[in-house]
Amino acid sequence: MKAITLLGSTGSIGTQTLDIVAQYPDKFRIVGLTAGRNVTLLAQQIRQFRPEIVAVCDEDKLLELKEAIADIDPQPILLAGESGVVEVAQYGDAQAVVTGIVGCAGLLPTIAAIKAGKDIALANKETLIAGGPVVNPLIEKYGVKILPADSEHSAIFQCLQGVMVGGLRRIILTASGGSFRDLPIDKLAAVTVADALKHPNWSMGQKITIDSATLMNKGLEVIEAHYLFGMDYDDIDIVIHPQSIIHSLIELQDTSVLAQLGWPDMRLPLLYALSWPERIHTDWERLDLVKAGDLTFREPDHEKYPCMQLAYAAGRAGGSMPAVLNAANEQAVALFLEEKIQFLDIPKLIEKACDKHQTDNCESPGLDDILAADRWARQEVLADSMELGDRILSVR
Repeated sequence: MKAITLLGSTGSIGTQTLDIVAQYPDKFRIVGLTAGRNVTLLAQQIRQFRPEIVAVCDEDKLLELKEAIADIDPQPILLAGESGVVEVAQYGDAQAVVTGIVGCAGLLPTIAAIKAGKDIALANKETLIAGGPVVNPLIEKYGVKILPADSEHSAIFQCLQGVMVGGLRRIILTASGGSFRDLPIDKLAAVTVADALKHPNWSMGQKITIDSATLMNKGLEVIEAHYLFGMDYDDIDIVIHPQSIIHSLIELQDTSVLAQLGWPDMRLPLLYALSWPERIHTDWERLDLVKAGDLTFREPDHEKYPCMQLAYAAGRAGGSMPAVLNAANEQAVALFLEEKIQFLDIPKLIEKACDKHQTDNCESPGLDDILAADRWARQEVLADSMELGDRILSVR
């Protein structure tokens, strides 16, 4: 039975991971859980999975959590705040830590888990995008495994099983195209938050659904693929695949192309990250190619989706620039979700922050440099968004 700690248990990744644990109680057990502020759901999870240690990120929710589980015996260790999440990440005999925390908030607990010798089931792409220059050397130093738990990088990882070192020639990331893939570019100025959250294929959290609508998620995945698989940016391509049946592909040195296929279901990559190198038999719906129908592909429209090119540019710049890109995107998406900026303002704010950072880009950043770049980028986006709002008001 594999011992698992789950960071971000009440989010989309977290709840689906716990679905897997509940379905295979003879294969997995939960050691630790962390959540943001959803105490009601977290209390239910504690009752069902009986973790040894729990942290709630919002310190104001700790008393509420204590009261919600007061009748449970034995009581788990209860912690709060960022330090509490870090403590859970490095605690006890957990063999693997699933990083389901959204955004750069997952970086510090992931580093703590690595230093504690725990394998990482990586569902938080920002860990490598912002922290790759720090995280990759730590993975090598502590001899842990990093197993991708998102659909695209899991697909690449699965296709690479048995491929000799040096056999990989190109990575091809597939993209659904997001909520606006069939919407003309001249209509994007008028789209709403509700429109952007209507993903045609996947059920995901709000932030990643917006990233899918801008295609920044694919740009971020390019940077993540660079750090995960050691590929040059010139050898990582993106293709729009509206059906989301092929989750990504690899091209080998002899031009053979391997793909991983399946229904759009996040449980599959999560299960493989938890069970690797095993394959666990499931009763999930099996892929029927006839039912799936036509599988189509098209080149992404870079004018419609400028975030992709911003991500490639940040990745090639390296250093602390990907951290700035990631933080600027997180802040811009948050502002859009709060309806403080328009959809097309997201790439504008990101590009402005990256442009400002060019002269200060740290080529070999340490953790403090990355965290400083992250804070700076968020502040810049907030300041620029206020100027943007003032200009809009003056025009009106």
